[in-house]
Amino acid sequence: MTLSALILAPFIGSLIAAAMPANARNREAWLAGAIALSGLIAAAGLHAPGQILYERIAWIPALGLEFTLRLDGLAWIFAMLILGIGLLVVLYARYYMSPEDPVPRFFAFLLAFMGSMLGIVLSGNLIQLVVFWELTSITSFLLIGYWHHRADARRGARMAFTVTATGGLCLLAGVLLLGHIVGSYDLDAVLAARAQIQSHELYLPTLILIALGALTKSAQFPFHFWLPHAMAAPTPVSAYLHSATMVKAGVFLLMRLWPVLAGTEAWTWIIAGAGTCTLLLGAFAAIFQRDMKGLLAYSTISHLGLITTLLGIGTPLAMVVAIFHTLNHATFKASLFMAVGIIDHETGTRDMRLLRGLYPKMPYTATLAIVASGAMAGVPLLNGFLSKEMFFAETLLVGGDNNWWMSYAAMAVGIFGVVYSLRFIAVFFGHPAQPLPREPHEPPRWMRFPVELLVLACLVVGVAPDISIGPFLHEAVFSVLGPDTPRYSLAIWHGFNLPLLMSFLALTLGAWCYQVLLRRFNPDRRKLSPLLHRLSGAQAYESAMLGLSRLAGFLLRYLDTQRLQPQLQAMILALILVPALLVGLPPGGLAAPPQAPDPFFVMFWAIGCACALAAAWQAKYHRLAALALAGGTGIVTSLTFLWLSAPDLALTQLTVETVTTILILLGLRWLPPRLRPGELQLTSPWHARLRHYRDMALAISGGLGLAWLSYAVLVRPMPDGIAAFFLEKALPEGGGTNAVNVLLVDFRGFDTLGEITVLSTVAITVYALLRRFRPAPESMVIPSQQTSPLDAATRQTPAVQANSGYLLVAGIYMRLLLPFMGITAVYFFLRGHHLPGGGFVAGLIFSIALIVQYMLAGTHWVETHLHLRPHRWLGYGLSLACTTGLGAWAFGYPFLTSHTAHLQLPLLGELHFPSAFFFDLGVSATVVGSTMLILVALGHQSIRSHHQSIRSHRQPERTGPAPEAH
Repeated sequence: MTLSALILAPFIGSLIAAAMPANARNREAWLAGAIALSGLIAAAGLHAPGQILYERIAWIPALGLEFTLRLDGLAWIFAMLILGIGLLVVLYARYYMSPEDPVPRFFAFLLAFMGSMLGIVLSGNLIQLVVFWELTSITSFLLIGYWHHRADARRGARMAFTVTATGGLCLLAGVLLLGHIVGSYDLDAVLAARAQIQSHELYLPTLILIALGALTKSAQFPFHFWLPHAMAAPTPVSAYLHSATMVKAGVFLLMRLWPVLAGTEAWTWIIAGAGTCTLLLGAFAAIFQRDMKGLLAYSTISHLGLITTLLGIGTPLAMVVAIFHTLNHATFKASLFMAVGIIDHETGTRDMRLLRGLYPKMPYTATLAIVASGAMAGVPLLNGFLSKEMFFAETLLVGGDNNWWMSYAAMAVGIFGVVYSLRFIAVFFGHPAQPLPREPHEPPRWMRFPVELLVLACLVVGVAPDISIGPFLHEAVFSVLGPDTPRYSLAIWHGFNLPLLMSFLALTLGAWCYQVLLRRFNPDRRKLSPLLHRLSGAQAYESAMLGLSRLAGFLLRYLDTQRLQPQLQAMILALILVPALLVGLPPGGLAAPPQAPDPFFVMFWAIGCACALAAAWQAKYHRLAALALAGGTGIVTSLTFLWLSAPDLALTQLTVETVTTILILLGLRWLPPRLRPGELQLTSPWHARLRHYRDMALAISGGLGLAWLSYAVLVRPMPDGIAAFFLEKALPEGGGTNAVNVLLVDFRGFDTLGEITVLSTVAITVYALLRRFRPAPESMVIPSQQTSPLDAATRQTPAVQANSGYLLVAGIYMRLLLPFMGITAVYFFLRGHHLPGGGFVAGLIFSIALIVQYMLAGTHWVETHLHLRPHRWLGYGLSLACTTGLGAWAFGYPFLTSHTAHLQLPLLGELHFPSAFFFDLGVSATVVGSTMLILVALGHQSIRSHHQSIRSHRQPERTGPAPEAH
């Protein structure tokens, strides 16, 4: 399996899981488990000690953007962590989730999150890493808010997303600065530029922005408050996201960029300072929690602070301890979360005030949870003891003989860790305080299996670290530090030394403090944590959100309006004033003197300007006249393009003008008439006339300003641009002599793909809006021309009129015109790569042919005989355009790269066949589908309104008074 397949498989599995039925509980679990297991096996097979595996797919090479995947020792060990614990979580979730839960949605979100995390750790490009980073924010939001019927789940999901997504934006800004400093976003190039980065004047803002991204993701002070509220998620989510994956993304980023950002005073103060505050606050707050998941959440915050502190210390040995403790914490914390889930699942509560004496009824689960808690507390012969002792040693080394503050903090964290671990264990002993919601019992065998396996890992690593984890840890450390990798030992026994003494003091004092806590400060009776309850980050977040809402309400109240006119006024004023304030008033002269224009050109431009002014004058009360005049302006614009030797633009403008004029004309039918004040016997007040003059002056100023700017740009001397490049490369690289069409479907094909996507979105939006649109009653009245009893045509449908009525001749002509215009569309489509035309123009020509049929024979006749199905045109068009771009990927070229095949055909000779042909065909189909979709919506509106109008005319006849009986 390739690296790209390793990332892609979870996303594909997510789509498949989402499409499965709600009752396919086992199939969804098997699917998710098979994907995680196959990924785990594939990742194990990709293990290459001392090597870095790459997979590159070109995207925008000129900007240094490639889809690059990079697997080194650090990425490999994190990928194994993501896939291994992900597999265990899938197995656990199969038994944890209720049959009433929408399980397909759960596994779909979980697999998408797994793919996003793999994308982070395997990314070899910083921009790509940020994309996956934000994907984890989105998918974690969906997972935390999975039980969206609960207010706490919605609040926790919203809080987590706001904090982490904001940090992601900071990370994006930091990555952009980092790429600017280095000149590349490639990870290898960045990691090789340590001196260049740290000596640059932008180093400090880059460090702060990247640190904000990492600290928010890993719940570090002062952004730690979101993690406890995320415990509203299902326990499998907490076991996966908040122990082994999502919260580890921040520390992974710090590890990944440690070689180039660490080693400065700013790095130590920011990273180590945030980590030290976090590890102390989290450990102290964990002691006073009542909810078992809440205790684990704050302990997770503390352990993440420990890892962050080690990374902030900045020594190579601290990096070794940070990676080691990351792995240890993932194993014992995931097992503890799952144990809490089992207790909650089998007893109905997580409240430690209610839970007592569970050991006799749940002996296996209790034993596993006790061992995992011992690892969390740092008990010897368990993995947590080794990394915590190494942490103590590192604080002693950094502080030296004169500074013991870091060692004191480490001791305090060790003591607090023992206290909250004992609080966690206490639920298994003693007498039950009161009856529980459900009678406790052991869970199903396979629900407990993931906990057993993780606890076994804690024991194996704690007893034989050199054999079990040593080689993999060394590879991860070496991939970060390289030749600077220090000598270290994972031996259980180093003799009697100060770190060992600190470990045993922490255990002894922690047990003593726990007894004092129970006697003097009963935590079961405390609602809030001492000293810390006044420093609520969640309350600060809610206050900030409330302040933003009030500010938004204030701005909406005083600045917002639903009227279009004030919005346009603000836009035009900004268009005039902002450039004037930024660059000053325009210079008096032009870069090139004006030339005498051709009289014919001046004549039809005068006609166009007259049409534009007349359209603006008539737009309010005479919409039809204004539309016709605006069409005249469009024709003049087409002639201008033709005059300036731009036949492609002229042809496109003419067809677009035709289609939009007809569609707007059909839409104007449903707008209510506007009456002049005189017709309503009203007089315009003086302030209304003054407002009209103000608006006219503003419009004239904006128009003259844009006209001057356009003319100044057109007559200024142009430097060497890119036009010559396209003219030279159109035929040899694009396979066509029409540079405009080659530019659209080849060189700038991605822009065209975006444009047709927007066009499709607009068409679907218009269709959806018109489906629910109900016009005003006065606009639904049948015109008097269609109700005259003297005209036989008023009693005929449009189809009858076109088949045998007064439109018979026109009907025959227009139906013969359809195949002719279809052939014309094919002609313009096929010639577009070498002569004016192309898929866009061809689609518009064919759309005009269909519009004519609708106008002549009516909606019912056309849809009965042609079966257009515009939704399929849209889908096929976009799919064909995207498939053409993906086809280039299949052959190792950037997305939408065009290739021209030279075919030798009998009689025809050599035929040049570019792959852009299929892309252009997709463009044409999308244009036809979009136009037809809007037309169908308008046509159906006519049918509905016509029927409703007839019913309203007949209603008085049916509901009138019944004749009296004689």
